[in-house]
Amino acid sequence: MRILLTNDDGIHARGLAVLERIARTISDDITVVAPAEEQSGKSRSLTLTEPFRVRRAGDNRYAVRGTPTDCVMFALGEAMKDSPPDLVLSGVNRGGNLGEDVSYSGTVSAAMEGALAGIRSIALSQRYERTGMGDQVPFDTAEAWGERALRPLLDAPWAPRTLVNINFPSIPADVVKGIKPVAQGLRDYGRAGLDKRVDPRGFPYYWLAMSRLPHTPDPETDLEAIEQGWITVTPLHLDLTHRNSLESLKSVYC
Repeated sequence: MRILLTNDDGIHARGLAVLERIARTISDDITVVAPAEEQSGKSRSLTLTEPFRVRRAGDNRYAVRGTPTDCVMFALGEAMKDSPPDLVLSGVNRGGNLGEDVSYSGTVSAAMEGALAGIRSIALSQRYERTGMGDQVPFDTAEAWGERALRPLLDAPWAPRTLVNINFPSIPADVVKGIKPVAQGLRDYGRAGLDKRVDPRGFPYYWLAMSRLPHTPDPETDLEAIEQGWITVTPLHLDLTHRNSLESLKSVYC
């Protein structure tokens, strides 16, 4: 099995090293194509108005000065064009990708690009609780459970152009309840706050600060299950059409 590894935290991220160790329990035929620098929150953005550059970071390892989607496109169109991957793994992200996070996530979007190409693609993320942890985020649970979460998916039936989103809870590996397939939840982050500051030359700049409103997760969603100590597995697809509304619009225009 040929496996492509990518992420949005960058080629030097600890989570990518964890993912590679997980992937090597499945295959030794691994290619890594990851951003040269962190690209969190870039979603499915592409580098269109300028070229992106790529440097070799070792055998079958490439650092791309671009987005996670750029990385997958480079892998499929250049680095692995003669031997396309059988599996795309993206992560292990530093922080959960739950609920509506999936629409912002570069980790999930890289897996989306693989799914669009008809390749079985999986995003993996390690949730953590404390802020300001930097590189101290613990990936122990993802590493301990990664292979167990992935193996059943390798031979499972998948619908075309779908992907799977896996999240590991922020609890010790030995108290995880197990692996639970659940639906994507929805949180209300509330209005984004702007932290306005002034640089040494007197010009203003802004940090985007997302604040969450109190909420109660719907039952049987990734948000509730991960709070209860489960590893969540959520199938996603790229068709955003709201079918009921489509039928309503047909009655309006027809």
